[in-house]
Amino acid sequence: MSVSVLEGMYAAEAEYFATGDFAPLRRFFAPDFVLHQAGGLPYGGVWRGHDGLQRFFAAMSRTWEVFEFVDQAFLATTSPLVVLTNVHARARATGRELAFPILQAITVAGGRITEVRPFYWDTAAIEVACST
Repeated sequence: MSVSVLEGMYAAEAEYFATGDFAPLRRFFAPDFVLHQAGGLPYGGVWRGHDGLQRFFAAMSRTWEVFEFVDQAFLATTSPLVVLTNVHARARATGRELAFPILQAITVAGGRITEVRPFYWDTAAIEVACST
């Protein structure tokens, strides 16, 4: 069941990046959700609750013109789930493109995502790509 929550969330996330509508994402996240992003990222920090998540997605949209999941592998399918995602991205400010992996540890409880901890391969490369 946890994998189906993530599959639905990833589809809603793609819809958000296409339309800017956050509403479809809300149902996949617990109200007290916590996202931990590496401090060296343009959108680094701890993001809490639905309002924090909405601000995070807005910051991601300001940072990336393109942020596509090339492929994903579910390495652990019970909570906490572990997902390896290969990303193709293009920075909005510079037009620079990157390809990189992200490993995410995702906790699901009661059919909703309660915590996400993404681990980026090279946060310095992301900072360079996004800096003018």
